[in-house]
Formats: sequence, C-alpha cells, structure tokens
Amino acid sequence: MSRILIVEDESIIRSALKRLLEKNNYNVSDAASVAEATEQFQLSDFDLIISDLRLPGASGTDMIELARPVPVLIMTSYASLRSAVDAMKLGAVDYIAKPFDHDDMLATVHEVLSRGGTAQVEPGNDNDAEAEQQTEIIGQCQPMQELFKRISKVARTDATVLILGESGTGKELAARAIHEQSDRAGKAMICVNCAAIPDTLIESELFGHEKGAFTGANASRSGLIESADGGTLFLDEIGELPLEAQARLLRFLQEGEIRRVGAVQPRQVNVRLIAATHRDLKNLAKVGEFREDLYYRLYVMELRMPPLRERGEDIIELAERFLQSQARKLDAGSLSLSPAARDVMLSYHWPGNVRELENAIERAVILADGAQITPELLGLDTDHLSLSALESNYEQRIPETVTSDSSSNRRARTDLSLDDYFQRFVLENQDQMSETELARTLGVSRKCLWERRQKLGIPRRPKK
Repeated sequence: MSRILIVEDESIIRSALKRLLEKNNYNVSDAASVAEATEQFQLSDFDLIISDLRLPGASGTDMIELARPVPVLIMTSYASLRSAVDAMKLGAVDYIAKPFDHDDMLATVHEVLSRGGTAQVEPGNDNDAEAEQQTEIIGQCQPMQELFKRISKVARTDATVLILGESGTGKELAARAIHEQSDRAGKAMICVNCAAIPDTLIESELFGHEKGAFTGANASRSGLIESADGGTLFLDEIGELPLEAQARLLRFLQEGEIRRVGAVQPRQVNVRLIAATHRDLKNLAKVGEFREDLYYRLYVMELRMPPLRERGEDIIELAERFLQSQARKLDAGSLSLSPAARDVMLSYHWPGNVRELENAIERAVILADGAQITPELLGLDTDHLSLSALESNYEQRIPETVTSDSSSNRRARTDLSLDDYFQRFVLENQDQMSETELARTLGVSRKCLWERRQKLGIPRRPKK
C-alpha cells in the first residue's frame, strides 16, 4: 500500500483529501506546514508527498529538496497557476489546481505513483526534462497502427496538430508521444486544460500580464505560453476557449508572438502547439462559437483517436496491462481475466473509453476475492444498450424494405417479426461484415448481438 504525506495548512482541505485517499486504499499522513512535516515524519518513508504551494513559514516548494528523491505533487489555486509551473522547474513531479476534482486528483496520484516519480526534473537541468519517462501507447488494431505512423511523421516537424477524439481515448498521451519524438523533447511540455480555468483568468494564464494590468496584478508575470518557449504547448479541450482568447491565440500561431495582458510591445516565442477536443470545431465555427480562421489554422495536421469500442482485441491487451499494474499497486497477487469477463469487455460499448476501462479494472481488483476477474466485478452498465435499440432499428428499416419490394412480396415482408428480421439480416451480411460492423449497422452493442445469436441459434461464420 502506497504511503502519502499531505502538507496543507487549511484543515478542511487537508482532512477532505485525506479521506479521499484513504477511501481509495492509500496509507495517508498529514501535516500543516513544512516544519511540522519534517519534525514528525521521516520524509523518505513516503512514496508521494502532496503539498500546497503557499504554506505558513516555508513554501511548499521547499519540500522538493527536503524530500528528494520522493516525488512532490504541488497543489495551487487557479490564480497562482503560473507559480506551479515554476515549481515544476524546481523539481515538482506535477501540479494540480485547487479546488481540485476528486477524479482528477486520484488520476494524477495514480499516474505519479505508477511511474515512480521519474518525471521529476533536477533543478538547472532543463534538457533532461521528461527524458527518463517515455509515453507508451498500446494498440495493435489497424486504426492505432495508422495513428502511430502519423505521430512518427508529424513529430519530425513543427506543424500544429489537432487531436480529435471522445473523452478518455488518450489524446494527451498522443500529444506527449509527439513531443517526446520531436526535437523539442529536451524542453518543457506545458499542458493546459482550457475547460478547467475560469474565463476571467485564462488570458492572463496563457499570455501573462503586466503589473497593474488589472486588480490584483501586483507584479508582472509570464504566461504558460512563454513557459513553453522552445518546447510544446498542449491545449486540451480547446473548444472551450473564450472567443477573445481565441483571437490572441490566432495571432500567436500566425506571427509567433504574444502580448501580455496590459503590455504594449509583443514578445517573440518559439512554441509548438498541439490542441485537442472532443467537440466538432467545424460546426462550432458555423454557429459562431469558435473562430473559423482559428479552426483552419489549427487544421494543419489532424489525428483522430479511435474510440475503445472500435479497437477490438486492444481492449483485452489494455485490460491485462491495467490488471498487472493494479495488482502490483494493491498487492493483490496474481490475477487473470475470466473468459466471461473478456466476452463482456469485447461486447461493451465503453462510453468512457480507456479511462472507463482502467477504472473498471481497478474496481475489480479491489473487490476480487479469487484469482479471476469476473464480469460482475467490473461493474459495467450493460443495460443502456438493450433490445430497444434493435427494435428502433427494425421499425426504421422495414418500411424502407417494403417500399422497394413488389406488391406480391409486400405482405410477406411486413409480416416479418423482429427475430425474423434479425436472423435474415445477420445471415445475409455476416460474410461481408465483421461482428462490430453488424452490431453498428443494427444499432446495438456487440453484447446484444451475441445474446440474440444465442437465443435464435444463429452460428457465427467460421474464421478463415
């Protein structure tokens, strides 16, 4: 069980975070200051330290040197997000903004612990940033192989990249792979979730501000784009960027320069931009919610992350990798997936994609009593893809079939039951279509297709 130390002076936040981590099987200790932490605990006994940036007495960044080589995760408010980037330069393994989302916190803690803190940057050694930890994207299916080829090609250039895909498909992993394979790998990669920063702060955070530019701007500060100078800026959920910030971003892309809020003179920067979104930017541009000129400026190179439901046997490969990782983390011994669990995972729709799969495996490992992971341990909601989808598809297709037939065949076709329709469609098309294609055309999940096959006794075609 991983040991975590929380250093936070606000007792409400400290106790809430402690409960959250303990609920997720971490051994947690806490302190209200750097001095209290060093007096009460041997810092080397911990696997991770989570520290607030601003603490009474000494700054949370002091923990980085005091605890080395234990990784330190910095917590900071949105207003001091730029300071968190400075903390990473000092050696913090990562940062998370307050108020934090519980899922984001758990995901960050899990990522840091799983990589053993190897992403820490030694002070004054920027060229080695992230060099020790290479991002690994798993996938043997054809869409993923095509994605790997595109990543390899575009990484050798400085072209702007737009990554499209549903939530949880791994868009940030693809962005990191591009950065790590590029000539900028030795420089910083700054990741920004545009949806997580309030509209009133996002221009200041991205572009920086001058002293006195607005109320509370007591000193000049560089923005996150300047922090990425020489490296890569990853803007996640770029579809959530306010229109005013979009105009500033467009100038940055066109001219390679930025202007801090309240400044007169622009600054030249050398930053490679990678953006990602799950939204349809083209349609947003048509209705005026996204700048059309920015959309076409981003659309230099497009990468599409395939949803998990279209990745076939990759689902099992990913599940087994997550299973090994979680079993080691929770000291659960040797675990394997039962045949029934594999069938359920291959037939499930995975609306949450890879993130949902990882969470399902973690849940199963926690609940497992035996050596096998069974379907019920995964806790997947398979009811939402029910027979009603097939019925709806049936009602839509039968009238089309009837109108195309002669009058002599009309009565026979309209007398088709749902089971007749299903059986005829599958038998007529299974030689040309895969199980995934059959299910998609029928409007059902692969699990529903499999269940109907069993009920009606429709054999699958033999594999060649």
